[in-house]
Amino acid sequence: MQKIIPAILLTISTLLPYNLTVAQSKSAIPAEAQKAAKNVRPKTIEAHMRYLADDKLAGRKPGTPGYDLAAQYVEKQFIALGFKPGVATPGGATAGGQNGTFRQAVPLRKAQVREEGSSLVMIRGGQAKGLTYGKHFIFSPNFGKPISEVTAPVVFVGFGVSAPELGYDDYAKIDVQGKIVACFNGAPATFPSNQRAYSGSAKAEVAAARGAVGLITFSLPTDVRARIEANAPRNRQATYRWTDAKGQAQRTFPQLAVVASLGDSTARLMFDKAPKTFDEVRKAANLGQAQAFPLPVSFRAKTQTDLADGLVGENIVGLLPGSDPKLKDEYVVYVSHLDHLGVTPDRRTDPVKIAGTSADSINNGAHDNASGVAINLETARLLASLPKAPRRSILFVAVTGEEMGLLGSDYFASNPTVPKASIVANLCLDMPFFFHPLLDIVPYGSEHSSMKGAVESAAQFVGVQIAKDPIPEQAVFMRSDHFSFVRQGIPAIYIKSGSTTGDDRDGTKLNLDWRATIYHTPQDDMNQPFDWSAAARHVQLQFLIGYLTAQADIRPVWNQGDFFGTKFGPLTKGR
Repeated sequence: MQKIIPAILLTISTLLPYNLTVAQSKSAIPAEAQKAAKNVRPKTIEAHMRYLADDKLAGRKPGTPGYDLAAQYVEKQFIALGFKPGVATPGGATAGGQNGTFRQAVPLRKAQVREEGSSLVMIRGGQAKGLTYGKHFIFSPNFGKPISEVTAPVVFVGFGVSAPELGYDDYAKIDVQGKIVACFNGAPATFPSNQRAYSGSAKAEVAAARGAVGLITFSLPTDVRARIEANAPRNRQATYRWTDAKGQAQRTFPQLAVVASLGDSTARLMFDKAPKTFDEVRKAANLGQAQAFPLPVSFRAKTQTDLADGLVGENIVGLLPGSDPKLKDEYVVYVSHLDHLGVTPDRRTDPVKIAGTSADSINNGAHDNASGVAINLETARLLASLPKAPRRSILFVAVTGEEMGLLGSDYFASNPTVPKASIVANLCLDMPFFFHPLLDIVPYGSEHSSMKGAVESAAQFVGVQIAKDPIPEQAVFMRSDHFSFVRQGIPAIYIKSGSTTGDDRDGTKLNLDWRATIYHTPQDDMNQPFDWSAAARHVQLQFLIGYLTAQADIRPVWNQGDFFGTKFGPLTKGR
């Protein structure tokens, strides 16, 4: 990969300003904010990215020296901008106090299924059939105990979704107490994209809440990506969860003694002599029809899990105090994940030979997500350059463990360094995609709250159009750190580039091709054809949306009757 010269703290004043052309509008954006937005510096964004994606950081995996170098770099940028530490020391100052620190520790638990000690047996009519790990089934680890065993009958519950607010509930007419529930992956295609993504991810939570003792999922025949054959390598890797002050792993459901994925042919066996055939339930699922009935099988399952505590990730938190005597106690939070995948173990070679090559084992994570951190750092510079700080305080958080499952952002949103009820909004940036001019944007989440107004004002000023999600099947709304804030009842948005390129290229195809060939590989380095003017426009949008939110008299609110606002709000309830 491209070898970068040793980086030192950027002396921002030495970088020439770049007055990016913006659309002239009659918006209510104050003159000082307009001036700051026009002073964005693409070279600064590039410099941040070049350091964070350097080989010497070895892919920024949490718990490694490379991640610590990245954390030190972000700290130095905060200090240079005059930001205060955003984390209180025990018994010390409040968040942002002079005696605080920029680092929030995130305790993590590692869990990995021990295949040789795990088993799944299908029982039908008194006859037991042992299944093969990796071929017929794969287990998820149990974060609560090293040995988990259960024998129970199986109940089919459609998609395993309970969403009465959307007129759909697979559990409405069946009791699953003490049963193993079996269901399709995903959610009804009739659901709106974001609601469908959430519902498809909440199966374990729903099953546990209704008293089930196990969960078995399998894919629709058309959903090739969800099959265990496609996911076996990834699913066999260790997984992580953050732990609370009592050492309990979070976002886990210990009452589910088994959580398994079945291969297609094995799933079909469950429906032999069932009230409905596999093809009948498949057709009903495709029509969005709720369904549930007992299956003529039981399962005997044993999951052996290797558990390890001791890994501690770190979020880096910087504070720009607000200027309004009352509103300064409310916070707008910018977040971007600092971590990436580290070094690919099965491709590791001599580190001396690694440096400077394009086929090495280092997952540099230039776009994912050195780009988001770099853009947010430049956004922080613009906010700090204002003659008067915004009325509300601003927190910038570079989070850890996103690649492990949004762990750092979920920890921060669940255990914020300021009162949770005082966080009014979140802006996330992750792989914004600036490989072509930024002419339109997809502001994920803006349709759910009053933040839509700030997005529209910023887009008008910058001169970009607002587009619909071109790839709803990718479930983008669920796949980055803003969703950790949504879970806590906090309105959040996540902006990515749209598909318009200004030439004969198809932006959606570019995006999908990148995901298919570069995403999560060592090729995500600084040799890619980044459009730095497009990156600068992302800065302007981040700056203006956050600024307008921080200046407003009224904090953002969820839209009346919104699915996520109803499920996770109001804010004071938390999650």
